[in-house]
Amino acid sequence: GSSDKQARDDESPIHPVHVDSFWMDQTEVTNFQFKEFIDATGYITTAEKKPNWEELKKELPPDTPKPNDSLLKAASLVFEATDGPVNLNDYGAWWQWKSKASWRYPKGKGSSIENKMDHPVVHISWYDAQAYAAWAGKRLPTEAEWEWAASGGVNKKYPWGDEAVTSGEPKANAWEGDFPYKNTLKDQFFYTAPVGSFKSNSFGLFDMAGNVWVWCVQLNASRHSTQRVVRGGSWMNYLVHAKCFYRNSFDPAERYLAVGLRCVSGSRFTEIETEDMDDD
Repeated sequence: GSSDKQARDDESPIHPVHVDSFWMDQTEVTNFQFKEFIDATGYITTAEKKPNWEELKKELPPDTPKPNDSLLKAASLVFEATDGPVNLNDYGAWWQWKSKASWRYPKGKGSSIENKMDHPVVHISWYDAQAYAAWAGKRLPTEAEWEWAASGGVNKKYPWGDEAVTSGEPKANAWEGDFPYKNTLKDQFFYTAPVGSFKSNSFGLFDMAGNVWVWCVQLNASRHSTQRVVRGGSWMNYLVHAKCFYRNSFDPAERYLAVGLRCVSGSRFTEIETEDMDDD
């Protein structure tokens, strides 16, 4: 957690937590790795399935009208830069719901992951992430595991330390400029970057900030919802989202051009809020 003035309400209070030892993937799961999973299992991702209205409406406010059947197609959200400033509360200004968009076709029909096999896989739902992790003999991290790993085991703001994000060389793949229409490309990448393009943290882990959001196993209980926590920020977020304590959450079926995964392995997690432990 954090007491940082930029921290959100659900990122505090700071509290000690004990986690069992674990191993974390050095990078986000790549297109190459995910394709191995698909080839071995024939798994179909959430983005590649036609939505089931009876299931979908369970995640929507009561009495939400059923959309036209023409909209109930296999699809995902794709980012489109705007021509100039827009109302940042109007997410529809830069997101487009595109049929055929999926991990295979990141920007929809006509796009490809050819020559991007070392980029992180995207358009991954929490369900997809769970399926891949189980196949790989691993699991998704808990929030505490992710935060410990991101910080390199020390109390630092960012995976690289406390140095301001604008100081020195680019430290992560993130948006710099005026969102959602002007990216200065200081880090040289507009969308995803090949994993490991920037320096690792002190644990030897790459891209713990930026590139793609990664799913954690937990519900976001602080919001009393079915949303699952994501960590790390992405290529389309400012580096304030790269702080080790920053947390966000999405619906488990949500997927878009900036969400992927990273796995951990080791004994099934046992986390203890240490302030609740007896003295003995």
